Amino acid sequence: MSPVSKFHSPVFPESLSNDDKSALLRIARRSLTEKILHGRRWDPQNIGGTLAPAAERSSRWSFAESCADAWTGESAHSVAATVARCAIAAALEDDRFSPVGPDEAPQLAIEISVLSVPKIIAVGEIEIGRHGLIIERGPFRGLLLPQVALERNWTPERFLADTCIKAGLSADAWKSSQARILGFSADVFSESDEPSEYVVGSSLSSAE
Repeated sequence: MSPVSKFHSPVFPESLSNDDKSALLRIARRSLTEKILHGRRWDPQNIGGTLAPAAERSSRWSFAESCADAWTGESAHSVAATVARCAIAAALEDDRFSPVGPDEAPQLAIEISVLSVPKIIAVGEIEIGRHGLIIERGPFRGLLLPQVALERNWTPERFLADTCIKAGLSADAWKSSQARILGFSADVFSESDEPSEYVVGSSLSSAE
């Protein structure tokens, strides 16, 4: 397991305050500690404000239900509860790594990527470092975060190709009229740094 436990979870329209980000990092840490060290599931209770369940708020959002790029239209789950579940999935259910053990858990540095609501985006509107991508075609769906393309110095075309491959499609599947390309931005924060946005702005204005 990477020494930095990274996962993406809730997607919603409001901006997170620094207090919200700190609260989500504490929730992720508590969830990991309870599960890995004590073998029990912990769910945050009595969460209000921006992190409250959708049923208690006037607005609605989508989110990554299983932390495996599965998108739903809306949910009554709270952002806090989703982060708690995604922390466990990242630490114990990612088949690319061995599950995190009790001796490794305290060494993890948690990083969370909070995603904006994905919107249809034209190829010419894709901005490296600002947009993440989702490509859908039939039952296939792939997602890559904004920082992936930025860190690897990809062109938009390479970003599209690798998102297709992530979906289990051919690299040029994004050119098909049957493919749907969606863009989103990500607010990335971690225990290692003061909470801050990875990219300037959390809205996807260019795709609106």
